[in-house]
Amino acid sequence: MGIGLVHAKQKLQQTLSARIGDASATTPNVPKGHIAVYVGEGNKKRFTIPISFLNNPLFRDLLDRAEEEFGFNHPMGGLTIPCSEVYFIRITAILNTSNR
Repeated sequence: MGIGLVHAKQKLQQTLSARIGDASATTPNVPKGHIAVYVGEGNKKRFTIPISFLNNPLFRDLLDRAEEEFGFNHPMGGLTIPCSEVYFIRITAILNTSNR
């Protein structure tokens, strides 16, 4: 497992570890191998993304920004990424293309 993926998984685990066992942290309808994230600058929209994105430098940059803005206490009860939906969709489109 690459160092980047280990680092990203550690961040995600730290983010969500305080919520284990909390019913509000359960994320229904998330396929195996995916995570749910909340994206937006005002109203947050929920997206489901492959865990493989966590190993990509573009996505790690988004995680770093989320850490800077929210620390490990995400207000939505899940991983919140502070960027516009348009930017997030562009990044995930790039990542989807590179994963093929």
